[in-house]
Amino acid sequence: MMIALSGTPGTGKTSVARELQKRGVPVTYATDTVGPYRIGEDPDRDTDIIDDERWVSEFTPVNGIVEGHLTHLLPADRIIILRCHPGILKDRLKKRGYSEVKIQENIEAEILDVTLAEAFDIHDEEKLYEIDTTHMDIAECADKIEEIIRGTAQPSIGIVDWLISCGDML
Repeated sequence: MMIALSGTPGTGKTSVARELQKRGVPVTYATDTVGPYRIGEDPDRDTDIIDDERWVSEFTPVNGIVEGHLTHLLPADRIIILRCHPGILKDRLKKRGYSEVKIQENIEAEILDVTLAEAFDIHDEEKLYEIDTTHMDIAECADKIEEIIRGTAQPSIGIVDWLISCGDML
C-alpha cells in the first residue's frame, strides 16, 4: 500500500517521515525521485520547477510512505495532508532561511488549503486524511499516521480552517 505524506513546506513531513522510518515504516522521499523531472529554476520563488505531470505518470509505486510536497498528486492508496497554524509555520520557515516572498507564498497556500484542495480534486474523499500538527510533537503525529497505515483511523478532511482565524495574514 502506497501512502502519500504531503503538506505545505514546514508542516512536519520530513521530521515525521524520519520518525516513521525509525519505527520500521518504509519511506521514500520525493526529493530523491524528482531530479530527472526538474525542468528549470524559479529564482523569484527560490524553487525548482518540476514537470509534476510527467513525474506522477512515471512514478513507480512503492509499498510504504512517499514523503514530499507533491506526493498528494500521486495515485496513492491513502493521502495524508499535514497542516500547521500559519503563525507557527511562518516561524519555522524563517528559521529555515526562506525569503519573505517564499514565506508569504507558503503561508497563503496553508491558509487557503491549497494542498488539500488539489488532493480533493484528484482523489476520493475516503482516501484523504488531514492532521493538524500545530500542537503535536513528532511522535504523536507518527502515532496518528501509524493508525492510518493500520486502517484504524477514519478519513478526515475539513478539520482545519485557517481562513477564519488567519485571514488577516493574507
